[in-house]
Amino acid sequence: MEQTNYLIGRQPILNRLEEIVAFELLFRSSVSLSSATVTTSVHATSRVIINTISCFGIKDILGKNRGYINVDADILMSDSLELLPPEAIGLELLESVEITPEIIDRCKYLKLRGFLLALDDHEYRSEYAELYDGIIDVVKIDFIKTPLEQVYDMIDQFHRYPVKLLAEKVDTRHSYLRSRKLGFELFQGYFFSRPSLIQKRRMEDSANTFFKLMQQLSNDADVIEIEATFKQSPALTYKLLLLVNSVSVGRREKIRTVRHAITLIGLLQLKRWVQLAIFADDGNQSMNNPLLDMVAVRAAFMEELSRLYPQFINRNYSPEEAFMVGTLSLLQDVYEISMDEIVSELNLSEDVRLALTDRDGILGELLQIAEMIERIELDEAVECLSKRGIPLISVLECQKKAYKWREELD
Repeated sequence: MEQTNYLIGRQPILNRLEEIVAFELLFRSSVSLSSATVTTSVHATSRVIINTISCFGIKDILGKNRGYINVDADILMSDSLELLPPEAIGLELLESVEITPEIIDRCKYLKLRGFLLALDDHEYRSEYAELYDGIIDVVKIDFIKTPLEQVYDMIDQFHRYPVKLLAEKVDTRHSYLRSRKLGFELFQGYFFSRPSLIQKRRMEDSANTFFKLMQQLSNDADVIEIEATFKQSPALTYKLLLLVNSVSVGRREKIRTVRHAITLIGLLQLKRWVQLAIFADDGNQSMNNPLLDMVAVRAAFMEELSRLYPQFINRNYSPEEAFMVGTLSLLQDVYEISMDEIVSELNLSEDVRLALTDRDGILGELLQIAEMIERIELDEAVECLSKRGIPLISVLECQKKAYKWREELD
């Protein structure tokens, strides 16, 4: 069977604290899975499983979170599932799976192996009763196509069983708040994989300090000057210390001063952390929130992908510019400020400005590709990359590095 490399999409699954607790993994290859080279769904998903393990690596994709993979009846009964680590992978049974004694026995076996089992796009049916009662862990209910009255009825039915209800296709804040009120414990949809979850607020002094730091780091200011700017903003200093403490910097030293923190992390890494610090919460909330996940993966992916472009190899641009475009592209979703205001405050180059405001130029193209992957428009992303002659295997490495770097923040 011909080996095919895959792009991967991760859609976050959140709990009631709006923290990421798992991902649904979605795959696309440069060769359509419906093409003649793939004869059955077993072959297709077996290939996905092999590529997940060999090309990506479970830890690189998921970090400490669990990943869910869709399976139909053929895959559910296939020995290829034995390749997957049950402590890291959950299995979503598609709605096409017909319940038979063999399917029930297989689910019981996989449950004993340690897999979490979910029912995808599900509606309550009495023939699933044996699975509901201690075999199935998560029931996913489509919040777009399921009438509200039917949702009420299903919630009443599921209260008798030890299952968690997941509201999927939650695309608006109204849907999210309604699903919370109904008692759903888990949530998935574009509302969370886009930054609209974060409450917007007006720029404060710490953000102005952030802009100043961005300019200093771009102009290679010395450590003393950078330290003095940090000292002007206790909130941003606190964020810096949290980030330095949480990231792997190769040593276990106690941080004594702001200057010590800067020295530990290094100016190149500091430039990245400063760009991300503005997205981190000031309070006691976890950094495992959907916006920080998006901005970190987007920025790191763009930086890595930029190294494959001739324009960057020839040093017309720098990978650090791609990273900065990735972070700044989401800043307007945190603060009530337009992108035009952001770019004027930072006195950015014309190339960076056009990428952020118009998605224009090479930097704009990189940003568009990153956004396609976030929207799970993976085939479209592959088409754009193929026009640049960028091999899919190289993009896989960019994704791996981006996911791994994001996980290091935790």
